[in-house]
Amino acid sequence: MNLYEKHIEKELDRWHSEIVKSAGLFERASKGIQNKTRKLMPKRVQDTITSAVEKTVRAVLSGSVLLSVKEDTSDLKLSERDFLVRELFGSYMKTAVTEGAAFGAGGVLLGLADLPVLMGIKLKFLFDCAKLYGFDTEEQSERLYILYVFQLAFSSREHRLDVFRVLQDWEESAHPPVDWEKFQIEYRDYLDVAKLLQLLPVVGSIAGGTANFKLMNRLRDNAMNAYRMRITGKKWPQRAP
Repeated sequence: MNLYEKHIEKELDRWHSEIVKSAGLFERASKGIQNKTRKLMPKRVQDTITSAVEKTVRAVLSGSVLLSVKEDTSDLKLSERDFLVRELFGSYMKTAVTEGAAFGAGGVLLGLADLPVLMGIKLKFLFDCAKLYGFDTEEQSERLYILYVFQLAFSSREHRLDVFRVLQDWEESAHPPVDWEKFQIEYRDYLDVAKLLQLLPVVGSIAGGTANFKLMNRLRDNAMNAYRMRITGKKWPQRAP
């Protein structure tokens, strides 16, 4: 095992530990605050998220997402794939933060508009990510994998564990279809207080940019490690429930 492979091994173990660990005191307290805040979420916001998620699922399953990556990536080493993903991610991050700040500065209406725009940015990154890691997004199973990676990044801790088990056994087991209603509920409930603050005047610009920065980094971490896990065949023993 070379130095880079050892680095990836440590990264995957760190990522896995984050997924399976129990919620800490701070996280439980934060979750309580977020739950109370979401009860105040306007129906318009909930409807916008539901619509955006439904369109996202349909776009993925129909394969109607255009790739930015055009070159052949079949002969790349994992270290080269990681480098290209990080490089491409920089442009996606810049776009997401700029969009979040701009839409957040416009108050409720523009703040709502950012929700489907950000989902589109996340989705396009995942398609490009799959391409850079050597997978064919023309295949239905690869599009389904993308939806599971999305859920892994933006779901409750309990649901993330279920999603992780599906991804870890992807090559050996059947691929259950995505429940888009569960998908949208998990995504809506994951949106934190900072993202909801984007809908408010004055503070919306700062909150929007900050929230998008946080959400995009979370997506990159989970996407890169999900594909690394798949490429390396890394497995962890399942814990007893």
